Amino acid sequence: MKLLAAAVLATMAGGLSAAAREEAGQAPEIAGLTYDHAMELEYAQGFEVYYYEGGYKFIDIPQSGTYLVVPADGEEPEELPFEDTQVIYQDLKEIYMAASSVMSFFDALDAMDTVTMSGTDIGSWHIEAPKKAMEEGRMIYAGKYSAPDYEMMVDRVCDLCIESTMILHAPDVMEMLMDLEMPVFIDRSSYELTAFGRIEWIKVYGALLNKEAEAEAFFAEQEQILSEIETYQNTGRTVAFFSVNTDGSIVVRRTEDFIPNMISLAGGNYIFEDLKNPESNSASVAINMETFYDTAADADFLVYNATIEKTLGSVEDLIERDEMFAEFKAVQNGDVWQIDRTWYQSTALVGHLITDFNIMLEDKDHSGLMFLSKVGE
Repeated sequence: MKLLAAAVLATMAGGLSAAAREEAGQAPEIAGLTYDHAMELEYAQGFEVYYYEGGYKFIDIPQSGTYLVVPADGEEPEELPFEDTQVIYQDLKEIYMAASSVMSFFDALDAMDTVTMSGTDIGSWHIEAPKKAMEEGRMIYAGKYSAPDYEMMVDRVCDLCIESTMILHAPDVMEMLMDLEMPVFIDRSSYELTAFGRIEWIKVYGALLNKEAEAEAFFAEQEQILSEIETYQNTGRTVAFFSVNTDGSIVVRRTEDFIPNMISLAGGNYIFEDLKNPESNSASVAINMETFYDTAADADFLVYNATIEKTLGSVEDLIERDEMFAEFKAVQNGDVWQIDRTWYQSTALVGHLITDFNIMLEDKDHSGLMFLSKVGE
């Protein structure tokens, strides 16, 4: 297992996964298995699922790893297709969930009973399903991603660890989990460039849980939002989406990201027209206040990301963080908004934020808002 862990970490450090280095769209050959078909995807760019006869599935997540899903009545092939391939055995009954944004997918799939261990304590959950599960003892806290309770996980025979990319900052933990024969599945849904690409990740979890039909049905419901969105007209109004770090720097999103995509679909224009992140693949970009002011001072709307930082109680709270905010057009016009903490943990419903943005942009009835609110209202 140490060799496998080293191979996985080396693959992630080197870029694309082994399967992704093969010809695009080419299913890997697996000795003893017969390839059947690939999962059809409409928006997601971050994963591929290949189906083989007998219920076997091969999942490729570039920069995270490759996974062979073995059915409950199946046996692991004698030879895996790539050295970084991890094996996930069904049926999954004891999952450790450290990627909190994924939990809403399991709720949408009616699969909360499979998640018995959480990397988020009850006080940090902002959506009801995991809070209720922990209150009733159906899910227990098993330590944060960087310090999991290995003994508890071994005792419960953990089937699978679902992690965010934060685990890449704790390679020793990842290696230990794999040495203990707990496969580590790294979610990269937050790296999708479109809102519906991110929502479509429900299909990979449907594959893990043998709930493909449920995943397809849920995704179809979310696509109904898209049909409504197509009626939205561009308002010509500009939006700055940001948060303020404790050191005073401003965190915004690069232009090619699902947040600017949602603003555009809602009928708005993201204020940063060509912002990249030269430092990393992260969609978040830290800039100084002067740079933010130069670009966003005349934005029609300021939307504060309160999923990370403390919620704003008033516009004065924002000005206290930096007096320059008083000079922003949106502050002077009373158009400061914020997104609440439930949104980050509600990945399955992120499409509804597009509707919220449209309500904000067109000043519609605020009673229909799900994640956005006007500061001070």
